[in-house]
Amino acid sequence: MPSRRAFLVAALALLAAAGCSRKQKMQPLPAGSTVLALGDSLTFGTGASAETSYPVVLARRTGWDVVNAGVPGDTAGGALGRLPALLQQHQPRLVIVSIGGNDFLRRVAPAETRANIRGICEQAATGGAQVLLVAIPEVSAFAAAARSLADHALYRELATEMKIALHERGWSDVLNDPALRSDPIHANARGYEAFAAGLAARARELGLMAAR
Repeated sequence: MPSRRAFLVAALALLAAAGCSRKQKMQPLPAGSTVLALGDSLTFGTGASAETSYPVVLARRTGWDVVNAGVPGDTAGGALGRLPALLQQHQPRLVIVSIGGNDFLRRVAPAETRANIRGICEQAATGGAQVLLVAIPEVSAFAAAARSLADHALYRELATEMKIALHERGWSDVLNDPALRSDPIHANARGYEAFAAGLAARARELGLMAAR
């Protein structure tokens, strides 16, 4: 059995690793910078109008040129396949990765989802973009009704391993609130506004928001 001292050292190391993505600083992006919002229906804006999707709201809040690359029903594997053309077309300075919900709904093997999200982040970084990973809850109608949605553990694990920035609780908090949902797995206009506000605050915390 490991000693109590060894256990405490290991626990402290885990806590430090978990907090690294919170403390990470990124290069600021001036107004007009191209940002790619990669995702599924939550990025697309299902449940509200195109003008109230989170990428549109985030663009208003930051001054960035945010490209909505959300495809309803998309999986992490699908997003990985789409990414090369998107990077070539838009040459973004930041890629916001918000994908995985459909993997969870379709019971895709977690290892496969994890590998695909890792591939997305690696590909974006190789293409010269900074990466901001957005945690997704493991959605179910029951969990949404019980307001018990929580971020899937793989997002924090990946962010820690890859030393990339992570935005936690954004979608979980929105989808746990019936007033911010259009249905159990999609936000409404108020929900997308709330998510974008939280994401902008996280961007500011990370140093992505250039001083105006």
